[in-house]
Amino acid sequence: MTIDPITLSVIQSGLQQVCDEMDLSFSRAAFSPVIAEANDRSDGIYSAVDGSLIAQGAQGLPVFVGTMQYSTRTLIEMIGDGRVAAPKPGDIYIVNDPYLGGTHLMDVRFAMPFYRDGEIFCWLSNTGHWPDTGGAVPGGFSASATSVEQEGLRLPPVRLFKEGKLDEEIYSIICSNIRVAEQRIGDVKAQAAALLVGEERLNRILDRYGDDVVREAISELRHRAADQMRANCRLIPEGTYRSVAYVDSDGVVNEPLEIRLAIIAKDGELTFDFTGSSKPCMGPMNSVLATTLSSVYLAMRHIFPDVPISAGAFEPLTVLRPEGTFLDAHYPRPVSGCAAEVSQRIAEAVFAALVEALPDRVTAAPAGSSGNFALGGHDPARNRGFVMYQISGGGYGGNQDHDGLSNGCSTIGISKAPPVEIMEQQFPVLYHRYALREGSGGAGKHRGGFGLDYEIELLRGHATASFVMDHGRFGPQGALGGKDGLPNSVRVTQGGEEVIPEHLSKAQDIPLQPGDRVRVGTPGGGGYGKPEDRDPKLIDEDIRLGRYTAEQAGALFGRT
Repeated sequence: MTIDPITLSVIQSGLQQVCDEMDLSFSRAAFSPVIAEANDRSDGIYSAVDGSLIAQGAQGLPVFVGTMQYSTRTLIEMIGDGRVAAPKPGDIYIVNDPYLGGTHLMDVRFAMPFYRDGEIFCWLSNTGHWPDTGGAVPGGFSASATSVEQEGLRLPPVRLFKEGKLDEEIYSIICSNIRVAEQRIGDVKAQAAALLVGEERLNRILDRYGDDVVREAISELRHRAADQMRANCRLIPEGTYRSVAYVDSDGVVNEPLEIRLAIIAKDGELTFDFTGSSKPCMGPMNSVLATTLSSVYLAMRHIFPDVPISAGAFEPLTVLRPEGTFLDAHYPRPVSGCAAEVSQRIAEAVFAALVEALPDRVTAAPAGSSGNFALGGHDPARNRGFVMYQISGGGYGGNQDHDGLSNGCSTIGISKAPPVEIMEQQFPVLYHRYALREGSGGAGKHRGGFGLDYEIELLRGHATASFVMDHGRFGPQGALGGKDGLPNSVRVTQGGEEVIPEHLSKAQDIPLQPGDRVRVGTPGGGGYGKPEDRDPKLIDEDIRLGRYTAEQAGALFGRT
């Protein structure tokens, strides 16, 4: 069967639209601000044979591109060998086990078989960041966990919905192990409803074009995505490209972790070798294999954004399994920081390795931290507990054409920080500052973008604060002579005294009373090119706008 180009393009757009509508439905119906406002979620369509990615929503988190296909593949394998109950129409599985193709425990995945004529045509799946899944600290980001059990409830694949009906017994087990459990039903129903929207929309496409035509289109789109990625990989001169990126610490041992990367370019394909990276760590900065693979894929998506989102785009990319390193975590290693932080250090290593080979496509390092800040406690005014989860943006790296974006979303996603007004309405907090972190962008011909400077006060009740961030010890790397961006900064004021966490960007169980404050400065992006080559007019404009003082500009850009 030969599909004409117009039909192929229409089906490709249609599959993308199905995923986009699932994303939109999920966010609109969700209860938690981290999903409803920050869009920390993703939806996609996956192969019934091996779980490979067919399509994903354009507004979904890129880090889920790889993990959701591995999670779906694992589910299919477990059903095949009898470890998981076989599905029926209307069944929806829930799973958050990091070691089964996942990320961290807070990223909860739903998967639903999509049937045509009594056979599974494909799988619909989504992931949503739940604000709490139990564990040692509210929000799940335990900065000093030494085993995954301390991070929360770990769910193997089980059918949460059986033939369309919620299994109340399984749901009660989940609710008995998480905080603010009474609020989770809104997110659960939103997550399931998004899959049902996808089912309805996908049926329309198949009814219009026919199952065989759509199957052929999916196969052809995968083949074309592979060819396009190979063509892009040939832009990289054959050879070996190396880089090193650092994680501040694992939260337990106050020493940096190294990500050592060698990229071998040959015959239109790339091989990624992490040999020499640090060994598995005690704290929660280990990365499961699915997240490590997905981090490489998302980095290449940043470099070649025009390649369609399909499993074919990953075929020319080979990631050697980083056995014996913290990038290949096995049970019971803690992993809460893998998707949110380590993944971004992996992407940074890819950027740093390829920037000289592709100076017109690769940027200096971005902020590379999701700024995970969880605040959990009791609100006496509402007589209920709460778990607040704050993510934040940072500066993007400068590039060949222009300065980096300021306060952009993290490398791994298109999620955004929830509006201050929503957070103050939902939780007993007051924001005293929410502004650009002036002076944080790394100097260069094209400077890095600026991070965010915010300060929160607890108004009433009591709470504990926890952080799992990064780039507190080392700022985002500059490129081609550019300077590093400013590192992450955390300061806690308790009873009028200011405290800086020992691990700089990682801490947990910090008690807060009314009037206590937390101030966070997120990293600025790295600079691109030599600072002395920057246009003086651009320096003057930055000074005029208060982005740098005259003294800072003189020191950073060598201006007298």
